[in-house]
Amino acid sequence: MNVLDLHKDSWDSLLARRERLPHALLLVGQKGIGKFALAREFAASLLCESRTEKGAACGQCLACNWFAQSNHPDFRLLQPEALASEVEQEEGKKKPSQQITIDQIRNLDEFLGVGSHRGGLSIVLINPAEAMNRNAANSILKILEEPPSNTLFLLVSGEPSSLLPTIRSRCQAVPVALPARARSLAALEAQGINDAERWLALSGGAPRFAAELAAAAQGSWLDQLLARLLEGRGSNPIALAGELEKQIKDSKGSLSLKQVVEAMQKWVLDLNLGKSGLPARYFLNQQTQSRALADMIPGVRLINFYRSLNLRRQEAEQPLNARLFLEGIFLDYRTLFSTDRG
Repeated sequence: MNVLDLHKDSWDSLLARRERLPHALLLVGQKGIGKFALAREFAASLLCESRTEKGAACGQCLACNWFAQSNHPDFRLLQPEALASEVEQEEGKKKPSQQITIDQIRNLDEFLGVGSHRGGLSIVLINPAEAMNRNAANSILKILEEPPSNTLFLLVSGEPSSLLPTIRSRCQAVPVALPARARSLAALEAQGINDAERWLALSGGAPRFAAELAAAAQGSWLDQLLARLLEGRGSNPIALAGELEKQIKDSKGSLSLKQVVEAMQKWVLDLNLGKSGLPARYFLNQQTQSRALADMIPGVRLINFYRSLNLRRQEAEQPLNARLFLEGIFLDYRTLFSTDRG
């Protein structure tokens, strides 16, 4: 997937800043659209010693080879351990951190202190910036207040409002827009992804997220979930909870409770849209059925259930009991179709 083609406007905006770079850039936009890949391409182009006519890294010079092997001496990537680790976690072992920690920031001291090895920029890429815990964020803020010379910080965020306002104020924002639907579909189909339209809709129009969903073989559990949800008041919450709990365990980390809750949120949003006579946003193939189900549910129940799912999404990070957690959600879903008033 060519991120430069998907985000030509944002790429041009980055190139326009090349001659007078600030000390920090903040790339912001929806999750899964390719902000991180765009930031990496920009970092590679700044470190490249023989750029192309379009301003991209050549991919052939010594600097590009180092960058491709993740050992360029003038580049550091800060991200949560959970993103960096591709090793499957063994049972009983400590799970990799979902946060960027103060120790990771402190490890920058030597890197920032010695200056550039190649006589150009030193670049620190932080992704996602909102993953910095409070101590890490305060530590980065101190650096941004008195930034080292010839150093560029590239921060990537899908939730900029979660960042400290003082961090945001010390960065030049670079908005990264959602790519045009036709362009995203073409990029997915070029990768050989089947049913690209389905995955793009489920991702909210974010092509890289759509590719991840398709590659992770998410269809099985989603089809299972949808089949039960389409049963409406005839659904079996206990059976569905058991089925999905088994899927989560069998997935060995590729499926989480949070993903199940997010799928429920998308389904309920489609029900709300159908209630208002609007087209479905996420589950396009089930639009007719979702509209029929929405007609059976009082509007206030749908709104309240969606709000409760927002809280459930937070709880999904560390539930006391996954089976009971899922049963509670699916029981509440079936209650939407109750003939009782309210």
